[in-house]
Amino acid sequence: MPGRTTRTADDPPTSTADRPAGGDTTIDLEQSGYHKSLKPRQIRMIAIGGAIGTGLFLGAGGRLESAGPSLALTYAVCGFFAFLILRALGELVLHRPSSGSFVSYAREFYGEKAAFVTGWMYWLVWATTAVVDVTAVALYMNFFARYWAPIASVPQWAFALGALVLVLCLNLVSVKVFGELEFWFALVKVAALVLFLGVGLWFLFFGTPVAGHDPGVGLLSANGGIFPNGALPAVVVVQGVVFAYASIELIGTAAGEAENARVVIPKAINTVIVRIIVFYVGSVVLLSLLLPYTAYKAGESPFVTFFGSIGVDGVDTAMNLVVLTAALSSLNAGLYSTGRILRSMAFSGSAPQFAARMSRGGVPYGGIVITAAVALVGVLLNALVPAQAFEIVLNVAALGIVAAWGMIVLCQMRLVAWARAGRLERPSFRLFGSPVTGWLTLGFLAAVIVLMAFDRPVGTWTVASLAVIIPLLAGGWFVARDRIRRIAAGETHPEHASRQPVATTAAVGDA
Repeated sequence: MPGRTTRTADDPPTSTADRPAGGDTTIDLEQSGYHKSLKPRQIRMIAIGGAIGTGLFLGAGGRLESAGPSLALTYAVCGFFAFLILRALGELVLHRPSSGSFVSYAREFYGEKAAFVTGWMYWLVWATTAVVDVTAVALYMNFFARYWAPIASVPQWAFALGALVLVLCLNLVSVKVFGELEFWFALVKVAALVLFLGVGLWFLFFGTPVAGHDPGVGLLSANGGIFPNGALPAVVVVQGVVFAYASIELIGTAAGEAENARVVIPKAINTVIVRIIVFYVGSVVLLSLLLPYTAYKAGESPFVTFFGSIGVDGVDTAMNLVVLTAALSSLNAGLYSTGRILRSMAFSGSAPQFAARMSRGGVPYGGIVITAAVALVGVLLNALVPAQAFEIVLNVAALGIVAAWGMIVLCQMRLVAWARAGRLERPSFRLFGSPVTGWLTLGFLAAVIVLMAFDRPVGTWTVASLAVIIPLLAGGWFVARDRIRRIAAGETHPEHASRQPVATTAAVGDA
């Protein structure tokens, strides 16, 4: 066809500036059908809520027990690198907003093979995170059994299944419903943390005893100081803390359905670092000054521990409801994100055709249903090993997060290189200190994998699982590559929805 360039599997990646005028591309097609319905207020709260999840509300208890007050330092370091990753993602978003997010950017800057690996690793994140979230819901429903006896007779897996079905149905309605749900979910989480900070500071400033302990710096010195168990635990828990920030990249996916994304996204990203300092670092410091670190434990929110210890009836119950909200919010975000990511991959042939399906309401229900189906594994885990379900999947999700974040940084670095070569114009919103900050971030992510290997036995087995994951990815590529090549060559339409050939803007890669 005149005016259309068809690429083969052996062509090098090209910039968006090289796209043929008037030609449909995978990048164009993957954005088709979406409704730009997310309001600025929703985007801002998605950015804030993405940085506040079950990793803080549920996971911080066990990490405080292990690392003590030094956990605040770990949150600060990981939070800094999370912010660098967000800045890199923001630069990519301003270059080209896309619901395919960094998977679409991987395709543009490194080719389809990179998009395939990144997309499926990220899908692994949310598939396993969904298991974590339904497990968190089930665990916290057990708390209410002390107030209403019939709950105790309900098996844990039933609560997990109920949460999955509820959130799935809501996610399938429209992006407006998702945005509104996330707005209120995030607002509830923020309000709860503000309440804790307010009450905690009151006890701290007035020296009011908490469960027989006088709050303040003296509590730290009386219980082993900042590193009560040495520095090693503070380092080993890094992979769990990384998981706590796992939803920050969601704003990149939401940008594809946001109103005026190029204005709203930078503002939302720049506020995240303040939230990290206040809500993560500030909360952990305050928790350490209010109760001995030994008072906190895995499986119970440290906020519930505090409110339960001050003797105010009903406050711990309310905080458990907030934790339930955090888990439902994370599950909601996971289904939303994977639906868009899988649709982007389906248009290039890297995911099943079913994942490309979209409702009239602009919801990519195919990918959402695929993730929800896999999340049923979480229900099974809750039926077979309810006590270990949370820890089993947490580290597996961390592997995928490292892969996704690493690709974000690599794409930003390639964008900068192309801009310097004159192939495209670099956005005004940038990762500061690049490429030094980019290399530092990649080094940090590599260190996370190494540290995970020393977290025996779960972390060691998680890293060892790469021996299974890598061959599965390689096998999946060889299964999908013929279809990917046909789409890249314009021989078939990814959805069979059009008879026109489709060109891609990136190489499939050597097969």
